[in-house]
Formats: sequence, structure tokens, C-alpha cells
Amino acid sequence: MSDKISKLLHEIKRNRKSYLFVAPYMILFFCFTALPVIISICLSFTSFNVLEKPVFIGIENYVRLFLADRIFIDAIGNTFIMAVIIGPVGYLICLFLAWMINELPRLWRTVLTLIFYAPALSGNVYFIFQYIFNNDSQGYMNALLIRYGIIQSPILWFENPTYMMPLIIGIALWTSVGTTFLSFIAGLQGIPSHLYEAAAIDGIKNRWQELWYVTLPSMKPQLMFGAVMSITGAFGVGSIVTALCKLPSTNYAAHTIFNHLEDYGGVRFEMGYASAIATILFLIMIGSNKLIQKVISKVGE
Repeated sequence: MSDKISKLLHEIKRNRKSYLFVAPYMILFFCFTALPVIISICLSFTSFNVLEKPVFIGIENYVRLFLADRIFIDAIGNTFIMAVIIGPVGYLICLFLAWMINELPRLWRTVLTLIFYAPALSGNVYFIFQYIFNNDSQGYMNALLIRYGIIQSPILWFENPTYMMPLIIGIALWTSVGTTFLSFIAGLQGIPSHLYEAAAIDGIKNRWQELWYVTLPSMKPQLMFGAVMSITGAFGVGSIVTALCKLPSTNYAAHTIFNHLEDYGGVRFEMGYASAIATILFLIMIGSNKLIQKVISKVGE
């Protein structure tokens, strides 16, 4: 053991300049990312209302979450429905658009990339949909449907549970074409042309084989980055729900784990309970990332 420690210290001393350059990032990462996660996990085992000292209560928050909180169970269901649709579908849309646009001339590629990346450049674009799906007869969608006699009275789009989930999923898909799409464009641009020439010599017969055996294996780092961004976006879709359906949504029809966390952490200030919710969401996202890593590692095999 002492030999291993002395060897480690020797390596640190030998590479001390490298560690010095990495230190600012690592300090910031630990202070503003790793440490808050550790504190949140610790607080999840306490009763804490911000004003008083945390009181250790063991796993009581987790027992309450899964056995006594019906809204949280519904939120898990809503979250997974949204994540299963928004994550993979948004990911495939970004990949398909990037692949198609990459085949175009440079000018068209630049213009279309800017157009598709525009939702990510704008901050809060949800107000556009608030105008389109306004609850009164002056809203664009209601006015159009009334004009053609499809409906007789305005539909409360973001208050009616029937329409909430489909609208939120559609809006989330539209806003998901952002950073993931841009990373795929960068990955496609970085593939050397000689790989395609070698693949043609080796017997690649069509574009689909070229995509599976050359293009996708050559951009695995971008595929992984895009997967992480898609998963994060899919599980964080609760911000769209809050912006359009308010908190809570009618009958909790579009309530997600993120909204539940927002409710207990930002409204009720039950920080111990909110930390337990955050820990569950964190574990779900970690598990999803591990699953996606295994799937992407099979690409091209």
C-alpha cells in the first residue's frame, strides 16, 4: 500500500504543472456541482425547512415519497411518458436533420443550421405558444377552429387535461432541436472523406450501410454528448409545464418529478423532502445515461 501511495505522489509531483492548470476547473466543479449534489443527498435524510436546523429522520422522506405521496407516483408516470417520447424521438429528429442538412451545399447548410438552432438561441420561447394556444377566442388556434366551425367555444388548451400532455410533448420536441443538433452537425463535418472511400472499396453498397458502419461509429463522442443532452432535456421538461400550465397543472395532469421538486423546494420550502425528490431524479438520470451508453456502444457492430 505504501508503495502505491509513494508512486501516486511521485506521479502527482511529476505532473504538477498539468494539475495546476486543471485545478481552477476542478475547484469550481467541486464547489458548484459535486458539493451541492452531496449536500442534497445528505439533506434528503433530514427534515429541513430552511429556518431551523436540519433534523435527521433517516429514510422517512423516501418512505413518504413512495408509499404516501400519490402525486409523486403520478409525476413519475408523467415524467417517463414524456422522457420516453421526447428523449429518443427528439434525439432521432436531431440526428436525421443533421444528416440531411450535411448533404446540402455550404450556404444552405449554414442557413438551415441557424434556423433549426434558433429555439436554443432564444431564451424563453414558450410565449409564442401562449399566443397560439391562447384560451380565449382571440387565440390563433381557437380563432381558426371557430372560423371553420370545428368548435363552438374556445378550448382552454393549457388547462384542459386532455390537451396538456400532447401540447407539452410537441413543444418540448420543437425546443429540443438545439445543442444536440449542433453537435451532430459538428460530428458529421469532422468525418474524414477517405473513410467513405475505404468503405466503398470494402463493399458498402448504399447510404444506410454507410450511415451504420462509417458515419455513426465515427461520431460516437457526439452521439454520447447528444444522448446526455437529450436525457437531461427530457427529464427537465417540467420547466415548460410550469411556464405554460402553471404550478400545479390542472388535476396534476402534466405534473412531473421536476414540478414536484419545484413545488416542495421553491414553494413549500420543505427542503429535506425536496432533496429526496432531487436524489430520486438524479438516480433516474444516471441510470438512463448508463443505459444509453450501452446502447450507443453497440453502434456499428
